[in-house]
Amino acid sequence: MGFLSILPPAIAIALAFWTRDTIISLFAACFIGVLLAGKGILGFPELLTNALGNGDFAWIFLLELFIGILIAFFQRTGSMKAFTTYVEKRKLSRKRVQLLTWFMGMFVFYSDYFSSLFVGSTMRGVSDKARISREKLAYITDSTSAPMSILVPITAWGVFVSGLLVGIGPIKDNSEAFSVFIQSIPFNFYAIITIVLVGLIASGIVKDFGPMKKAEKRATEEGKLIRDGAKPLISEELTDIQPYHKNKVLSLKLNFLVPVLIIITIAIGTYIAIDSVKTMEAFLAAVVFLGIVMRLQGIPLPDIMDTALNGIKGVMPAVMILAFAYAINTLSREMGTANYILDVTQSWMTPMLIPLIAFFAAAIVSFATGSSWGTYGILIPIAVPLAVVMAGGDINTSVLATIAAIAGGGVFGDHCSPLSDTTILSSTGAASDHIDHVKTQVPYALVGAGICIILYLFIGFIT
Repeated sequence: MGFLSILPPAIAIALAFWTRDTIISLFAACFIGVLLAGKGILGFPELLTNALGNGDFAWIFLLELFIGILIAFFQRTGSMKAFTTYVEKRKLSRKRVQLLTWFMGMFVFYSDYFSSLFVGSTMRGVSDKARISREKLAYITDSTSAPMSILVPITAWGVFVSGLLVGIGPIKDNSEAFSVFIQSIPFNFYAIITIVLVGLIASGIVKDFGPMKKAEKRATEEGKLIRDGAKPLISEELTDIQPYHKNKVLSLKLNFLVPVLIIITIAIGTYIAIDSVKTMEAFLAAVVFLGIVMRLQGIPLPDIMDTALNGIKGVMPAVMILAFAYAINTLSREMGTANYILDVTQSWMTPMLIPLIAFFAAAIVSFATGSSWGTYGILIPIAVPLAVVMAGGDINTSVLATIAAIAGGGVFGDHCSPLSDTTILSSTGAASDHIDHVKTQVPYALVGAGICIILYLFIGFIT
């Protein structure tokens, strides 16, 4: 549908920044998009049915619910509070709390969803005590999740990108594709720069700037972890849960450490055994285990069920945003948003500029759709064969840089887009206002992108 195809995501993003209400903005953009597509008013429920009635959304919906329940259980058993107290006894400074969050984000590299939610929710109590703004916590968790996942080849991200490379030029099978992906990792400048920049900012070597500086000043000087009028993506039903045993400290190992180890063991174990990270199943197992432990520790079954329901209620704002984000993504696919962007950028591609143009195209597509993986699925089969042809049929530096540019550009656009699922989940884990998280993260993402532009131009000149 040409230029019309970019209007729904553009409207959603513009309204989100203007109104600061992501749900209403996405709803309005979906409704307007359906009318632009000529489907009429009845096309709106049809869009929601197509977007939400599939395995992908069901998976992330259940993942959100189980994570909400697990966080509620952590708080009801007092383990979240106990973990905060345990870390506080180490008397960590603000700098060390930020660095600990950074290290945790890099450690949980095998799932960007798990990393965003787990690190944010686990470190929130400690971060709040250290007067670190929720925006800063969301930034650290977000910028160490997807960037780390795309850099480590033994993740679902690496497997997905490698699979897309099979059959391109001299790449004949999965083994060769995996080898090419590994060779491209050093050229994924955006992901590398992003992770390093988080460490530099967390350590204080690079000072906060832009909206983040204002947010940190508010948190440190006024004690306001979120701005007045902000709407955190976790509601009070989840954040205000008090421990059941007021004067009794339950086992931190049994109520916190063991469930976490269950999640990590199942996630890594299933990846090794069946080449698929079963994140949702890992959280379900942890929820069942902790629910049984809570009953054995004297917490009544009705109380456990009420706690679980409060956990579900607590994540509903994030679920609503994810639902409409999926709808926008579906609408964009039907209207040909990505194809239009490719048509506009493809004519500019030359051997010298192809890595840079690939980075720009990936950034724009992922920003408009809120999907890194969707961007990879669209761009890699188009841009990489073009790069191979321009390289005379070989896999040279320019081809490797093009693969890496698409991988990094997808993460960059994902970071800047309020439609992105990982960005939404980072806001959820940190209990931050979603648009505030996006606004404070964008300047840092732009710094990384600016350096990438210079580096990809340099590679284009020397190859």
